[in-house]
This record gives sequence, structure tokens and C-alpha cells, in this order.
Amino acid sequence: MRTRGDLLVGVPAAAGAVVLVTGVVALLERHVPVLSLGVLYVLAVLPVAMLWGTALAAVVSVASMLAFNWFFLPPRHTFHLRESGNWLALAVYLGTAIVVGALAARARRRRDDAEQRRAEADVLAEAAADLLRGTGLDDALARLGELSGGVLGVDGARLELGEAEPGRGERALPVESNLRRVATLVVDDGPALDETVVRRFLPALAALLAVVVERRALEAEALEAEALRRSDALKTALLRAVSHDLRSPLTAILASAGALANAELRIDEGDRDSLVAGIREEATRLDRVVGDLLDLSRLEAGAVEPHRELWPAEELVAQALETVGEGRERVLLELDPEAPPVQVDAAQIERVLANLIRNALAYSPAGSPVVVRTEPGATELRVHVVDRGPGLGPERPRVFEAFRRGARASETARGSGVGLAIARGFAEANGGELWTQEDGAGAHFVLALPTAAGPVRA
Repeated sequence: MRTRGDLLVGVPAAAGAVVLVTGVVALLERHVPVLSLGVLYVLAVLPVAMLWGTALAAVVSVASMLAFNWFFLPPRHTFHLRESGNWLALAVYLGTAIVVGALAARARRRRDDAEQRRAEADVLAEAAADLLRGTGLDDALARLGELSGGVLGVDGARLELGEAEPGRGERALPVESNLRRVATLVVDDGPALDETVVRRFLPALAALLAVVVERRALEAEALEAEALRRSDALKTALLRAVSHDLRSPLTAILASAGALANAELRIDEGDRDSLVAGIREEATRLDRVVGDLLDLSRLEAGAVEPHRELWPAEELVAQALETVGEGRERVLLELDPEAPPVQVDAAQIERVLANLIRNALAYSPAGSPVVVRTEPGATELRVHVVDRGPGLGPERPRVFEAFRRGARASETARGSGVGLAIARGFAEANGGELWTQEDGAGAHFVLALPTAAGPVRA
């Protein structure tokens, strides 16, 4: 579609072309029969047809023949022709000019259409490549809206999924696929758009976006299905933990309490103390299991808020050992007295250390030592917990999964299977890391905690 600006350039250019060819004919008429020179006006028609279309080319054809008649055919400077053969020559030249101009304009239109189609294909290909590369959908829509505006020849455009209301000075173009609006292309209100391009480009754009939207929906469904699967697995594991780790201590407590409450049973002082000690031990175990389940729930919900202060590693290890209970005499400490303090929540990191030490004691042979040593670094302090058990083996990649009991456990090892998961969760909540390390002698856990300069908490 030609604009006023095109005509402002095209009309003077067309007039100049006629004048130029007329000058050339005037120079050559002394050397060439004048009737043969009329065909030169095709040279004026061709560029005009190629650049400004058939209509202006037809005007140039008529103007060329009028100029040829006026300046070169006798009687000159009139539009009358003395010889009838000149009329035939003039008609042939005019027809030739018009036909050549039409063919040139048609070739130009085909060229423009091919360039337009290539631009549309390039935009769709670039958009598809962006989406396949994993570019965020919002960024891809912004980029695709800009490119679509360029294809349609508008200055500003944005693409929005679904329905969208145009603002002032804007208009909305529906992007539909299978009679369903996938998106809306909002463009600046300006010159009329090429309806052929709109009808061809927008359905292709809609088909691409429909695939993207469908893939996004499928990904969301897949994530939801995976979340449900994990939730079901967690519920199953939780039920198993509850059925075993809660029922066992409760059964022991009820049995001991029933024996103490039975007036018909004669229980000496030693047996009575043993039953009371058993009740307290099982109650402590039950409290620990419930606490583990609550901590795991808080970690998975992201509800852990550490209160970080500077603490010496020796004090954190000592406090952790106090909560370990049976077997702590097997723990060998190799703590660096020059180790810098760590900036952590003391209660949470004590829990991490206690779980690691308790795990090492449970999964190593009776009587074998468990080593706890510190290794200072530039920005972190590493605490190593090493046992002399059978090691992690193939379980190593999944050792921090909740409710996972290792096959290397001894017959007497008891636990809910969440201790290491809680340990890693609290470590990461405090800005640290927890991982396993290859060690041929047994299991080897490394806890890295951030250090910071400042006063140490007494």
C-alpha cells in the first residue's frame, strides 16, 4: 500500500525519468530514426513500476508517449500526427510501456511478498527457538510482541495471553487458534494494516503460542502430579514411621506403666526402678521422634527462621554431646582451639551435630570410635563426623532423603529415618552445607558453617 510520502517522492521521480529519457531521445534523433527511439521511454516506465507500482507507471507511459508526440513526431509541438503510421507506432510504444510496467510492478509485488513472508517466517522461527531454549514465557512474549509489530509495520506492539483491553490510541488484534483466542496483539492505532498479512501471520502466531500454552499447562500438570506423588510417598513413609517409631515406645510405656499399676504383682525395688527408667527412656525417645517430625514439617514448609549469632565450635559440639545420650563416651574430639567462631543459630546447629553423631554411633560397630574434628577455612569452618562402620555404599546419593533408613544399620539401631534430612535442612537454613565424603574406613559427613569476625557468644 502506497502512502502519501511515497507519492511525494514518486511523482517528481517519475517526471524526472520522463524528462531524462526525452533528453536522451533528443540527443540521439540526429543519428537514429526517431520512430525507433520511442522504445527508450520503457526505461522511464521500468524503474517507476518497480519502485512505485502499476498506477504511476501507467501515468508515466501516457506522459512518455505524449512527450514523444509533442517533441519528436511531426508536426512538432502539437498533438496532431501527420502520418497514420505514427499513430500505430505510438500505440505500440504505449502498449509496450504499459505491459512492461505492469510486469515490472508484478515482479516487485512478488519480491515484496516474498520478503514479507520471509520476515514472518524469521519471526516465528526466532520465537520458537527462544521458547525451545527455555526462555521465560513473559520475556518471550515481550520479544515476540516487538517482532510482530515489525512484521505488521506498526511502531508499538505488545502480546498478552488471553483477552486484553487496548489502551487509548491502541487497537487489539485477536490471535486465535481453532476458534479459541490464545492471545491478543495490542498495536498502536495508526495507518491501516495489510489485511492479507494479518490473516496469514496471526494464525501462524496463534498456532505457535497454542503449543507453548499447552506445554506450559502440561508442565504445570506434571509438577502437580509429581508433587502429589511426593506427598503420597511422604504420607506413606510418615504412616510407617508413626506406626513403628511411635507405637513401639508407647507400647513399652503402657506395658511398664501397667505392671507398676497392677496391685497383684509383687515388684521389688530394683525391678520398680528398672520399669521407671524404661518409661523415662521410651518417653524421651517418643519425644525425640515427635520433635523430629515437627522439625521436618517446619523445614518443608520453609518456616524455619534461624537467629544467628557467633558461637565457638567447641561449645556447640559440647552441647550436642549432652543430648546424644548413650554412646557419647565413644566420641573422640579433635577440635582446633584456634578455629574461628561460626555465625549460626546455636540450637539448630547443636541439633545438626547431635543427629550426625547419633547417626554415626547407631551405624558403627559397638565399641568403635566416632571422630569429630574441625577444619578452619577462609570463610567457613568444616566439622567432620567420621565413623568406622560399613560406609554408605550405593545409598550415598539418597542418604539425606526423609524416612530413609540405611541398610547398614545394626540390629539395635533405631530412628525415624529423618535425622539426616533435618540435619541438612537446618544446615542450609543457617547458610551452611552438609554433604558426604568418600572414606574407605566408614561413613564420613562434612558440615560447613559460615564464619564471621565479631565478639563470641559466651
